Amino acid sequence: MKVLFVRLSSIGDVVHTLPALSAIHARGWEAGWLVEPAARPLLDGHPWLSHVVEAPAARAFRVGDARAALAALRGHGYDFALDFQGLWKSAAWARLSGARHVLGYGRRWRREPASALLLTESTALPSGATHVIDKNLALLAPLDIPAVGLREFPFPFAPNAVLRVDAGLAELGPGDFAVLNPGGGWASKLWPAEGFGEVARGLRDRGLRSLVTWGPGEQALADKVVESSRGAALRCFPTTLPELVDLLRRSRLVVAADTGPLHIACAAGRPVVALFGPTDPARNGPFAADDVVVRRAPRCAPCHRRRCAVHDGVMRDIAPAEVLAAIDRRLGQATGEQRLAL
Repeated sequence: MKVLFVRLSSIGDVVHTLPALSAIHARGWEAGWLVEPAARPLLDGHPWLSHVVEAPAARAFRVGDARAALAALRGHGYDFALDFQGLWKSAAWARLSGARHVLGYGRRWRREPASALLLTESTALPSGATHVIDKNLALLAPLDIPAVGLREFPFPFAPNAVLRVDAGLAELGPGDFAVLNPGGGWASKLWPAEGFGEVARGLRDRGLRSLVTWGPGEQALADKVVESSRGAALRCFPTTLPELVDLLRRSRLVVAADTGPLHIACAAGRPVVALFGPTDPARNGPFAADDVVVRRAPRCAPCHRRRCAVHDGVMRDIAPAEVLAAIDRRLGQATGEQRLAL
């Protein structure tokens, strides 16, 4: 059986779909993945994927690239295309892939309900599948694969990324370190840089140096955190996605908002303190029992609008002292190598 995963973006959403890949692999079926460029590095070279096809991002759409992607998909002869995203674009790609069956959730459970018209088969979201990981896993039920509750995140091994992280850490020399990630795609979900700076000072008092990670266009934001930390934080070296995965695996703690690095850290099993506002942590937040969420829920919550007059600015209401208290709880719960002397 050949199964195509259609989960185009974002980074966190691709991470949340990896357990479904684990379930397909355990069944012994062949899997391919259609993904946009930003998240592709999380999949390239994956031993459980026979086929990774790049879909042109909407903002850089070129007809020639789309035709090449469709030719690659159709040439592979998929039996099922699974639309994990629930959008017009994901449903269109799945339908045009040439797969014999196009499966996704029905209108009621899709972000763009009318896109269900492009499916050949639809299913209902079962009760109890609250987290987006379980929503993804429940889509496998019509294939007779019961997988809800699975938490296996098969990242591909990237030896060159490990070597580059080794070199970067050797140059910075942070010793044991926490990762603070102030950036992300939605401004309304982010916590102020000054708050991260104060948390870095608190972590220094607890014997832990902070590395501030950053993505494209976020270097100035990382510098602002470092400046406000008064020497307690270091700006991390630039990282590719595979390098970020390896860096997060080595951290003693990760503090971040509802962003891709947070979801990678959760998947890697690192201790996490997550900062949430308009989005719902029960749906896409940490899933480990010991991880801690600090949240200010606006009146519109859960709200998935990037700009909203109700929730804009709500993250500023989270106090650094509250985050540090959450860190104390999380690190106090750590065991074995994760435990720190507070």
